[in-house]
This record gives sequence, C-alpha cells and structure tokens, in this order.
Amino acid sequence: MKRRQAVSTLALIFGGTMVGSNLFLTGCKTEEKKTGLTDFSADEVALLDEVAETIIPTTSTPGAKAAKVGAFMKIMVTDCYEEKNQKVFVDGIAALQAASEKQFGKDFMNIDAAQRKELLTALDKEQREYQKSKKPEDPNHYFKMMKDLTLQGYFTSEVGATQALRYVPVPGKYEGCIPYNKGDKAWAT
Repeated sequence: MKRRQAVSTLALIFGGTMVGSNLFLTGCKTEEKKTGLTDFSADEVALLDEVAETIIPTTSTPGAKAAKVGAFMKIMVTDCYEEKNQKVFVDGIAALQAASEKQFGKDFMNIDAAQRKELLTALDKEQREYQKSKKPEDPNHYFKMMKDLTLQGYFTSEVGATQALRYVPVPGKYEGCIPYNKGDKAWAT
C-alpha cells in the first residue's frame, strides 16, 4: 500500500467514526425540532399529571402522578410526534380545559376527582366515536393520545413495572406456560 492511499484510507475510517459517533450522540436526528409548539409550561405538565392520575389513580399501588407521566408525555410529544400530531396534542390541552370550563365553570385543575372522572369518561366516549369514523390519514383524537401515553408512560416506568406489575429483575429460564390465578398481577418481565 502506498503512503497516499494509506492516509486516504485512515481519513475515511476516522471521518466515518466521527460522523457515526455524532449520529449516535444526537440520537440520529435528521432535523431540528421547532421549539415553541411543544414548549410545555410547568402548569401544562402538572395538568397532564392530573389527567394521567385520573386515568390511573393511586390505589394500593402508586398512580400515574407518582410515575411522573406528565413529564413523560412532554418528552414523547416533543421528541417523537410529527408536527401535525404535536399540534393536535397541544390544541387538545386547550380543548380539555375548554370542555371543563363549559361543563363545570372551572378549569380542569380546580374541579374535584368525581368531576374529572366524569369529564374524561365523556372525552373517552367522544374519542372512541371519532376513531371509528376517522379516515386513515386523519390524526388521532387528542384524548386517545393522552390516554395511550398515560398507559405507556406508567407501565414502562419503574413504579408501574415494579409495583403495579410482577417484576423479576433477572428472569430465570423460559417457562411457556405459567398458571394464572385470579387476582394475580400481570408480568412486567
């Protein structure tokens, strides 16, 4: 191998390493996300926590608020949703507040737990009807997004996986058939 060819090959190898490490460190993002649309305020994250807590309340196990599902929703919407879905979600926060004002004369944070449940039950019914009649290219209903993110955020959190589900940190051998007794928790692992 000639010196010039060796230098060229080394430059290619090190250049590829630099570019590859940059993609690895930046999460392979091909474009910058616009700020502004998904700049959630602390009050909006608190509202999302309360919505999630209404969906998965604290019982004998911690609820969605303990799993910080509101912060999870913020990250998922900002980093993973397309701009059109981000807009639906952000507009949905305002729509949720407007529905609360219309039905109870107060914003969502100032209504009691029974009113929150009543409002979210009505929104869930609304989103199911919307999902049945929407076209494939239409975005999902904002409440479906909130509900899906609540479930995903809770059951993938440490609190949800270890306290609401059965969890074994280092699973043993594979057992294809394990008896299930009524009342047993589902498995997280």
